[in-house]
Amino acid sequence: MLHSLLQMLSEDFSVLRAFDFITMRAIMSVLTALLIALFFGPKVISYLTELRFGQQVRTDGPESHMVKAGTPTMGGVLILLSVGIATLLWSDLSNRYVWVVLLVTLGNGAVGAIDDSLKLRFGNSKGLTARRKMFWQTMIALLAGIYLYQTATQAAETELLIPVFKYLVIPLGIFYIPFVWLVVVGTSNAVNLTDGLDGLAILPTVLVAGALGLITYVTGHAFFSDYLNLPHLVGVGEVSIFCAALVGSGLGFLWFNTYPAQVFMGDVGSLGLGAALGIVAVVCRQELVLMIMGGVFVMEAVSVILQVASFKLTGKRIFRMAPIHHHFELKGWPEPRVIVRFWIITVILVLVGLATLKVR
Repeated sequence: MLHSLLQMLSEDFSVLRAFDFITMRAIMSVLTALLIALFFGPKVISYLTELRFGQQVRTDGPESHMVKAGTPTMGGVLILLSVGIATLLWSDLSNRYVWVVLLVTLGNGAVGAIDDSLKLRFGNSKGLTARRKMFWQTMIALLAGIYLYQTATQAAETELLIPVFKYLVIPLGIFYIPFVWLVVVGTSNAVNLTDGLDGLAILPTVLVAGALGLITYVTGHAFFSDYLNLPHLVGVGEVSIFCAALVGSGLGFLWFNTYPAQVFMGDVGSLGLGAALGIVAVVCRQELVLMIMGGVFVMEAVSVILQVASFKLTGKRIFRMAPIHHHFELKGWPEPRVIVRFWIITVILVLVGLATLKVR
């Protein structure tokens, strides 16, 4: 939106040509999303409080969480609002990748919003049934996968890149579509499972989004992609504007979500943000690197899978409680200790993931 306007004005005002560069618009996207989140944050919290959109706390969870009952939830609306506005303002809206990542994010956010509203309406922590939630997530992911597959102009757009190995790629062909589903839906639900402590999910999301923003910029840049021996995907660099918006909105939300949280993101935030990370990794062909950088999300999801499988097969639990962050709480770790240590792990994993781009 602003990008097109500034392009026209740059013919008369040369200083505005700076906004032709993705790097400048990414900076503006971060700041725009951050300022929107900080400005509207108190208003959103106040409005959610008036509506009595308070968090429902699991009775089988740590006792320390009972004090959180009634804390405003659905704060993810603030994140998605900030991301949407910043992306629309600073991105090239003729770019197909921008619309794919934005619509997948908002679509999953909408599923989460319905889930949250049902929880609040009926006063429990269940919301949408797992089958219905999976159905709509699947529909969104498959539509995105079909569209990307049909509009692909380069073979590299549907190939699986293997980290560290310089020339090892796996052509996915038609299997690209279910693979997109697996990545988007898997990441969306993994972030959703991680969102159980104050600030636990949002900062890892910010860190991974920032790293993916760097990767999309490099992938869309002919010189840098050639230097790192990555496929040059024309147009993908524009997605870094979206990633920058994720970073800005996430930091703005963390201002209110840090321990003790004034607001929770709810499923509207966690499902939307998880899907955002997944679809961005898909368009820049770094799904396996996402698994490395988002190792905390993977660990949380795997802990739930192992816990359920173990209990059904043997009648015994591996962890005191799943997801695994609750296990550490029940072992006696204070909530802030769990949160910060998971943040530190994410920093390390993001650096490892970025290093795989060079070590090839």
